[in-house]
Amino acid sequence: MRRILLTYILLSVLGLLTVQAQRNLNTLDNRDRYGNQVDPSTQPDSLDTNTDVQSIPPKLYMWRISETLGNRTIVPADTANLNFQNTNLVDGMTGQYNFLGNLGSPRLSRIFFDREDNEPTIFMAPFSSFYFRPDQMFFTNSNVPYTNLTYYKAGNKINGEERFKSYFSVNANKRLAFGFNIDYLYGRGYYANQSTSYFNAGIFGSYIGERYQLQAVYNNFFMKMNENGGITNDGYITRPDTLAEGKKEYESTTIPVNLEQTSNRNKDFYVYLTQRYRLGFTRRVLKEEAAQNNIQQSFASPNAATQIRKPSAIADSLSTIGLSADSLSTDSLMQANNLRLDSLNNSSSLPEDTNFIEEFVPVTSFIHTIKVERSRHHFRSIEAANENANYNKLGVSRDSTTAFSVKNVFGIALLEGFNKYAKAGLTAYISHKYSRYDLMNKDSITVDRFTEQEIFVGGELAKRQGKTLHYSVDGEIGIMDKALGQFRVNGNMDLNFRLWKDTVNLIVRGFVKNTLPSFYMRHYHSNLFIWDNDNMEKEFRTRVEGELKIGRWGTNLRAGVENIKNYTYFNQSAMPTQHSGNIQVLSATLKQNFRAGIFHLDNEVVWQKSSNETVLPLPQISLYSNLYILTTMAKKVLTVQLGADVRYFTKYHAPAYTPAIQQFHLQPDNDQVEIGGYPIVNIYANIHLKRTRLFAMYSHANQGMGTRNAFLVPHYPINPSLLRLGVSWNFYD
Repeated sequence: MRRILLTYILLSVLGLLTVQAQRNLNTLDNRDRYGNQVDPSTQPDSLDTNTDVQSIPPKLYMWRISETLGNRTIVPADTANLNFQNTNLVDGMTGQYNFLGNLGSPRLSRIFFDREDNEPTIFMAPFSSFYFRPDQMFFTNSNVPYTNLTYYKAGNKINGEERFKSYFSVNANKRLAFGFNIDYLYGRGYYANQSTSYFNAGIFGSYIGERYQLQAVYNNFFMKMNENGGITNDGYITRPDTLAEGKKEYESTTIPVNLEQTSNRNKDFYVYLTQRYRLGFTRRVLKEEAAQNNIQQSFASPNAATQIRKPSAIADSLSTIGLSADSLSTDSLMQANNLRLDSLNNSSSLPEDTNFIEEFVPVTSFIHTIKVERSRHHFRSIEAANENANYNKLGVSRDSTTAFSVKNVFGIALLEGFNKYAKAGLTAYISHKYSRYDLMNKDSITVDRFTEQEIFVGGELAKRQGKTLHYSVDGEIGIMDKALGQFRVNGNMDLNFRLWKDTVNLIVRGFVKNTLPSFYMRHYHSNLFIWDNDNMEKEFRTRVEGELKIGRWGTNLRAGVENIKNYTYFNQSAMPTQHSGNIQVLSATLKQNFRAGIFHLDNEVVWQKSSNETVLPLPQISLYSNLYILTTMAKKVLTVQLGADVRYFTKYHAPAYTPAIQQFHLQPDNDQVEIGGYPIVNIYANIHLKRTRLFAMYSHANQGMGTRNAFLVPHYPINPSLLRLGVSWNFYD
């Protein structure tokens, strides 16, 4: 804890110093409207003690990176004014996750196509509401210091929950930027022995030059969670009148639970760095063309070009870097160039450098990426014999394991667009990963150490520039040790065309994978669970998926099919096993938004079907619907959203949860229950005023109505009705 406090103090002091440095830099940075340095002594003496000094207009843009090669993807700044009330819900923006009820508890997506791999370990994978990977990190470049502070609160000091997040970024100059992020979460729990306490502190930095580029991230996660094993009898929720002993119903905190002195601890830190050096040449181009080329060259993503072309999604971000959505049209740029050239040919009075600048055109990039990560898991229990068969004689347990890895990637890329014949970019790379795992020995004193190495060679072919067609195909194949025989191929393509007055996006994506189950699915030693599955087969998966977007109609249709051979999962005994046959999953998602004046109705319906419900249970229908009024007030600087949403899914045998390994698994044969068929209704008010967002939500407003089957995980009821509040500020100074 002392190290965490010292880290927090260091980051705060660093932020204050850099803010002052940025202010001094802005004061000294006197430039004319063309960006050229100007001598202050030559300017009119217009400042005196009676003149107000105007602040610098804030300009910023954000991006993310791909973890393997460090490709950059521009993203909108986090200033969305709609549905801010859902941003801290563990069940997700549209309620697609099952979780244990409390803030920060483990979760699992009911939508199979949205599930991610067990990275970095199976113990961290269920905490995706708090833990984030390097490719989920936001980098910022701005002309003024940028700060975001967000605070969430629900309930009271006895059983409520709180979360505080801060994000700070500052530029030392136009190329070098750095900052820090802090995330603190504390959920006391509305049911006994369920509290969570998480803390993350991280720093990041970037240098984006013409030739050399670097981005680095350090994050340290510390996560404490008490485990109660669920309530002893679901009747306390579904039939309270039969168990109330003369009372109308129990308070949630007095309902008996299965475990008392049991907890889990997860600690994870990683250092990630990606850098590249670009070789190329310089040429003279018009300023407008250089601005367009700079965006195309700087951000490499299958969706980057699409995002830039959509004013509704990115116009605000473009304006922050001095561009408008119209200025990104290739046709308009060509017309502007022709007009400029004609005027230059017909007039000799214009200086030669007024419209033309020297532009660097990259041709080849040399890429290096490194990631160092250590993840520790601890399980503690001092529990007497319990009447519940699932926890009978749990006894004393002190389980622990540590995973450490170092991964390096070296690549070389031939970049797209450096001449008219370079219609696509081509990248080749080689990666090496060293992993070390420490497991408990049977005597619980010594340590069993396992080491693995993986070497992959891979490549990527991608076209990301232009208007109509973009695609990318990347793949890798293992050539040594545990990687031998493994391969992955991913493909994405989007086609964009006009339909009447709108642009239609047609997206096709898919993959073929032949991968070995993760280490902890093959090996784990503890007091309660021991398995060594060296004979596990590689899991072979193929998926094809299509998506159709029509923005004017508010329509998004997505459908796909996946086939899995040797599906790896946790069985009824919470032990990893494989299904040797094939399992098919069909899925279709329809998002349809309606609007009539200030009235809005946003809907998302997901249908999915598993060919083997025993091994891979999924709800056939998941539904999210949001009915609200959206209007602006006070000269359109105040946006108000008032409404209610509902989350619902059909009944199915949802995965159970075992605290000793923090994993979801098939329900035991002697304890089969159905989850679902119960709507969850939230009523909210969401307000956006300039740089401030705030909301008030009354969640689970329908508590006690209908079937009362208020569970997302067997024997883990969701929180009762409670008031949630949240506020977020953006500061540009």
